[in-house]
Amino acid sequence: MATLNHHHLLHFWTVVREGGVTRASEKLNVSQPTVSGQLRELQEALGEKLLARSGRTLVLTDIGRTVFRYADQIFALGRELQQAVKGRIAQPTRLGVGVAMVVPKLVAYQILEPALGLPEPIQLDCVHERPERLVAELAVFALDVVLADTPAPPAVKVRAYSHLLGECGISIFGSERLAAKHRRRFPASLERAPFLLPSGDSGLRLSLEEWFRRHGVHPRVVGTFEDSALIDAFGQAGAGLFAMPTAIEAEVRRQYRVRLVGRLTGIQQRFYAITVDRKIRNPAVIAVSERARQLFG
Repeated sequence: MATLNHHHLLHFWTVVREGGVTRASEKLNVSQPTVSGQLRELQEALGEKLLARSGRTLVLTDIGRTVFRYADQIFALGRELQQAVKGRIAQPTRLGVGVAMVVPKLVAYQILEPALGLPEPIQLDCVHERPERLVAELAVFALDVVLADTPAPPAVKVRAYSHLLGECGISIFGSERLAAKHRRRFPASLERAPFLLPSGDSGLRLSLEEWFRRHGVHPRVVGTFEDSALIDAFGQAGAGLFAMPTAIEAEVRRQYRVRLVGRLTGIQQRFYAITVDRKIRNPAVIAVSERARQLFG
């Protein structure tokens, strides 16, 4: 099996961190042609282009971002190894968690928080991405678990198992002005109401669209967002109404200073832990799963 040249990887990692070949060569105290040569050899060894030109700057390709993330972990572990050998630190166990962009951050925190209270110290390493990319990372053991609101995407040819953590109702929120306007005659008041929706084929998006069709309601979509945090920000600013899990209703009102407009009946949002194991064995993931089931009742 071909071995990875860590010297090449170091030069690539330094170029990305320093923002270019010139600054990387100064940091490493070598010539620019040396750095460029190391980059070229790494790309040839991997058979992939890691950096691309954008004007006068170098930017990471999609595969380059993946390689950089691994390189960052490799060199962090190297530093920790040196410190551990010197007896300076007791190493926590890493828990790699992928959080799908549509999963509300308040939900992710409440699900993951118990892992930090285990007797054995845990270091969370969270990645925020689209579910298909996260499941691909799961397949190469870069992650231990993925939190999503749908099962593992069938388009990703990865053997993964989707464990239902729980489900809860959906509540609609808005700024004080929008809530006052649309609370009366809810849910009929959603007709032509400005609405912020998750984009793509997330579980919440599909459930909301089905609910709108079933009840003959046609909100005016003013924006769609991959990231639930953007929906929260736009909703807090009064750009439109937005949906969040009923399980975190109180936290949403308090943190984002918004008002409850109403709760949708006959609709649920589900949350899943996706792993490569048919049965969850990781103690931290077990703790996360148990907390989720308490949260969703």
